[in-house]
Amino acid sequence: MSDIARTVDAVWRIESARIVATLAKMTGDVGLAEDLAQEAIVDALRSWPESGVPQNAGAWLTAVAKRKAIDGWRRRERLDQRHRLLARDLEEADEQDWEPIDDDVLRLVFTACHPVLSREAQVALTLRIVGGLTTEEIARMLLVPVATVQQRIVRAKKTLGAAKVPFEAPDPNEWGTRLGAVLGVVYLIFTEGYAATTGDRWIRTDLANEALRLGRVLEGLLPKEPEVHALVALMEFQASRFGARVARDGTPILLADQDRTRWDRAQIGRGSAALQRADALGRGRGSYGLQAAIAECHAVAPSVAETDWERIVVLYEALGRLAPSPVVELNRAVAVSMATGPANALRIVDRLASDGSLRGSHLLPSVRGELLAQLGRREEARSELLTAAGLAANERESAVLRAKAAAL
Repeated sequence: MSDIARTVDAVWRIESARIVATLAKMTGDVGLAEDLAQEAIVDALRSWPESGVPQNAGAWLTAVAKRKAIDGWRRRERLDQRHRLLARDLEEADEQDWEPIDDDVLRLVFTACHPVLSREAQVALTLRIVGGLTTEEIARMLLVPVATVQQRIVRAKKTLGAAKVPFEAPDPNEWGTRLGAVLGVVYLIFTEGYAATTGDRWIRTDLANEALRLGRVLEGLLPKEPEVHALVALMEFQASRFGARVARDGTPILLADQDRTRWDRAQIGRGSAALQRADALGRGRGSYGLQAAIAECHAVAPSVAETDWERIVVLYEALGRLAPSPVVELNRAVAVSMATGPANALRIVDRLASDGSLRGSHLLPSVRGELLAQLGRREEARSELLTAAGLAANERESAVLRAKAAAL
């Protein structure tokens, strides 16, 4: 990848949500907005090698995309008075005055999570247009083929257009029907920031911070929804460790080796306060509440050895009943290994391996390799860790797994 291509990719990852939100507000069509933004990216790849990268690259991309929208309207001879005025204003505007409204990003999330779309389409579309993720990254996150993700995104944009879904936040009485999808997508974006699925960076703080910002906005909009507070708590707890998760050279630092004095105690306090707000509503803990409680156990523990692993096992058991998934079960196995030993945990992992639900993911052989190493089965452990390294798309994570295998 050339330097310009890397720059364009970086700008897209940072600015994509605001660019698409600004265009969607202008055109009233989320699918068209994303298409226009992609066309502007193509123009950037063509022109920036000669002209240089603009000082405000996000503004440049947005202005180019807006002009493309106006040109399209003109070609179709459908410019009404509103479009004429808009075209005149845009032509007179200075690109440096571009100041996207943050709430437009949240409006973009609600639009992409419209109930006219299936849950799978909602997730794929929002990760694409809000998270700025590639279809390959989304496919790895969702454990589905790339072609499936591409089809979901194309169908989702066509469906929104056919249904004439407006670019707007729903009325308050409609929020509940979309809230589960919105929270799920916000957390998926945070997860990609917390541990990037691909590339040469272990953490993408831009994505994680944007997800946390959206969560805080939702918390202000929906103060009586416990799972909104719980999701914010979960993200606060996990983000508090960012300063200790990566060495200066970008090498990942795993939980057992982190300097806990570098954890952000103020952020941990905010996480505890958010979890308390969720509990104070008296409606019990949902899946995010249980995950936040697990994260809090780690956040308040002085060390790995002093962590309340038995409580974490119980919380994972509850989470597995409420929101069963192979990843939750794999995480429970890790907690079981710490609470009662690797042999008990290996039985859980082997059951997961036999049902094939995590086939193609590096997570299962990674955990299995660790457990086998603890049991002294070094050759088997080394083989599993090398398998995991081959499956991991993130370069940093793959390097860590190869190093563990070499140490055996």
